[in-house]
Amino acid sequence: MNKIKVAFVCHGNICRSPMAQYVFQSLIDNENISDYFYVDSFATSYEEIGNGIYPSARRTLNKHSILGPFTHRAKRITINDYKDFDYILIMDDNNLYNLLCIIGRDDDSKVYKLKNFNSNSGEIEDPWYTDNFEKVYIEIEKGCKDLLKFIKDKYGLGEI
Repeated sequence: MNKIKVAFVCHGNICRSPMAQYVFQSLIDNENISDYFYVDSFATSYEEIGNGIYPSARRTLNKHSILGPFTHRAKRITINDYKDFDYILIMDDNNLYNLLCIIGRDDDSKVYKLKNFNSNSGEIEDPWYTDNFEKVYIEIEKGCKDLLKFIKDKYGLGEI
């Protein structure tokens, strides 16, 4: 089985998407299924390229026992990334608009809002503006758990 490639995308790739990347990685590590996955995160903008995870995002992850190491550096998604990944999870409608400007169309139906996998569908607000990193963490964690359940069910990973 090829690795299941999961990408999380937000505006700058320093808050929400790397938080989701590390939360999802922690979930699959804890279930001993990380060998089946490749997980990464991206920006739709150039604003933060090369910057590490935002300090408040890192502190929030640490508070929830996700300790790194946080080697992440912000990078912008490309059309080749779209072609390479199986699942591309965005946080809000602005991310979708910007992503579609980069990739054209989602002809392969790979793009989902992270909250699409639970009954609380909607957007995950940008904590850069709200400073509510705890709320965002809770929403990301819920979305990642629901996404993982969806993927495990689809690929039969629950029987491992």
